[in-house]
Amino acid sequence: MTENSPIFRSQDVPKTPGVYVYRNSAGDVIYVGKARNLRSRMSSYFRPSNINKSDPRRRALMHSIASYEFFQVATESEALLLETQFIKQYAPYYNVLMRDDKRFLHIRIDVAEQFPRLGLARIKRDDGCIYFGPFPQSTALRDTVAFLSKRFKLRTCTTACPDAETHKHCLEHVIRECLCPCIGAVTKEEYNEALQNVLNLFKGEGAVQLIKELTETMKAQAERQDYEGAGATRDIITNLKTVLEPARRFVNQTMITRYAKSNTEGMEALKEALGMDRLPMVMECFDMSNISGIMAVGSMVCFKNGKPASDEYKRYKIRSESAKDDTAFMAEVLTRRYGRLLQENLPLPDLIVLDGGETQVSTGVRVFREIGMPPDQFFIGLAKKQELIVRPYDDPILLPRDNPGLKLLQAIRDEAHRFANGYNRDLRNKRIYDSILSEIPGIGETRRVQLIRTFGSVRELAKHTAQQVAEKVPGIGIETATKIIDFLQARLKKQNNSLPNN
Repeated sequence: MTENSPIFRSQDVPKTPGVYVYRNSAGDVIYVGKARNLRSRMSSYFRPSNINKSDPRRRALMHSIASYEFFQVATESEALLLETQFIKQYAPYYNVLMRDDKRFLHIRIDVAEQFPRLGLARIKRDDGCIYFGPFPQSTALRDTVAFLSKRFKLRTCTTACPDAETHKHCLEHVIRECLCPCIGAVTKEEYNEALQNVLNLFKGEGAVQLIKELTETMKAQAERQDYEGAGATRDIITNLKTVLEPARRFVNQTMITRYAKSNTEGMEALKEALGMDRLPMVMECFDMSNISGIMAVGSMVCFKNGKPASDEYKRYKIRSESAKDDTAFMAEVLTRRYGRLLQENLPLPDLIVLDGGETQVSTGVRVFREIGMPPDQFFIGLAKKQELIVRPYDDPILLPRDNPGLKLLQAIRDEAHRFANGYNRDLRNKRIYDSILSEIPGIGETRRVQLIRTFGSVRELAKHTAQQVAEKVPGIGIETATKIIDFLQARLKKQNNSLPNN
């Protein structure tokens, strides 16, 4: 190891599942990993004897570690999800294997189908379908879907509207005793009841009883020396426990509780470093997120008494069409936030933190001057490359890596980054849903963009008449508008007539 390597005390790290994060001397996240046993896994990076045994890539990583942190979770599944969340957030240099932005699988049920079935999808769209997930273990999920489809005799054919002709070429009724709704062997209500029983399992209803029944079956198979069958049933039970484990939104919660204790030490350190006359009891931090200048959003997160106050968080969708970069986005968000507080005579935070360096701070100086911000308002920028604290009208400050004040600033900056990226991701998912327009024959990309810009969303578009669409969107005639509205309303009608009790 190098002289800059941190002192690693294994006794401070628990023997539990979790995720660990390594940073270099510049404060950049360079590697994120998961572990069943955090102490064992992390210790391997700090043993000098392991350096010569490691490949060049791992040796380079070990020499670059300047600081570390870890996050405990309840299960390995949670560790995998949290690891992926961090990798997508930070894009660490050494995590090349997971930088393809691969998505976990969801279970998807298209309720617009006459007889819905269990399907899989990597993208969760706002398309009226029922989704469960995401599920990190794809193999366990696929096996579970196959088992539940068989146990509850749901159809697995891919035909949207199976009929008697479809049945002639299907062996499922022979192999699995499918309910065969295609030939009227059961009514639509009876089929939907079977499907609802499966959906209840994913909602946490009946899973314990099902596993109990399978456990008894496994014991009976073992007693009659059907070890192959017992092994297969055991695998089914394992998969069910993995997949049907109650879903918890632990990733965001982990970040929120990361600094859940009162961080008085951090506030004291910041007060001293910045020369403030009071503790920064209320801190607000801003970050921008966009993709090549589009879908630009801003986030504002708030820390009170050194810990996240999530009920105070705010999201901003950039309104100005003339704003072309992060500096312009920041100017708009700061103007909207503090222009309103000043106008309504509401309290201002003790400290404002901008994600960025001199450029962002200069933007803050200009905006605050324009809106009449009090001259004694404390605000700073945190430049990520060196974690340099940039101050208006004063020299920057470089605090030691272990300074509690710097750690508090990193915490609020990282939370603002996570929150902004989450909003940006929500908008991307909405745009994915809006791509339903691509299913309409003859509607190209240009017209889809026109429609979304005019009406805001597919849901809003469907509320209008064909005449209104033709009048509002240049280049779309009444015939094309009628085709669009008829398609969307037919789709919505199918959804409204299917499985109302979800």
